[in-house]
Amino acid sequence: LRFDEQVRVVVFKSQVKGVFCAGADLKERAKMDDAEVGEFVRRLRNLMDEIAALPVPTIAAIDGYALGGGLELALACDLRVAASSAKMGLIETTRGLLPGAGGTQRLPRCVGIGLAKELIFTGRQIDGEQAAAIGLVNHSVPQNSEGDAAYQRALTLAKEILPQAPFAVKMGKLAINKGMEV
Repeated sequence: LRFDEQVRVVVFKSQVKGVFCAGADLKERAKMDDAEVGEFVRRLRNLMDEIAALPVPTIAAIDGYALGGGLELALACDLRVAASSAKMGLIETTRGLLPGAGGTQRLPRCVGIGLAKELIFTGRQIDGEQAAAIGLVNHSVPQNSEGDAAYQRALTLAKEILPQAPFAVKMGKLAINKGMEV
C-alpha cells in the first residue's frame, strides 16, 4: 500500500459482524515466555507504526468491539468512525497488562492526558457516542441492520477525501504528524 500510487485512502474494517478487533489472544499470550512476549509486543508495535506511517489517510470503521490492541489499531489510523453501539477501550489493566502497541502514546494525543489516564487506569469501555463526545472518534453513527454503519460512513468520508489533490493530502498528513512530534 505504501508504494501503490493508485491507493488514495485506506479503510480498515472487520469481516466479523459485531467486532472491529478484539485485541490479542490472551490465552495464547499466557503460554509465551518473556522473550516470546517481548517479540510479540515488538511486532505489534511495529505493525501499528507502519499503519500510522502509511502516506495516505487511513480510516478505522469501528462497527463493534475495539478492545486492547483493537483500539490501538484504530488509534494508529488517522480517522475513526464508530457505530454508536460499538464498545472500545484499552482494557489491558483489567488483565494485569499495559497497552503495548502505542495506545499509551496515541490515546493521550487524541483525547488529552487526563482522559487517557482515566480510561487506561480503569480499563473502562465506552460506546461510540461517548467516544465521539471525547474526541476519540471523528463520527458516531447509529448502527444499521447490516451491522456496517461505521463502514458506510467511513466510505462516505473516503469519498470526500478522494477528489482532493493527492500530493497535498499526503503532505498535509506528513506535516500534521511531524508537527505533533515537535
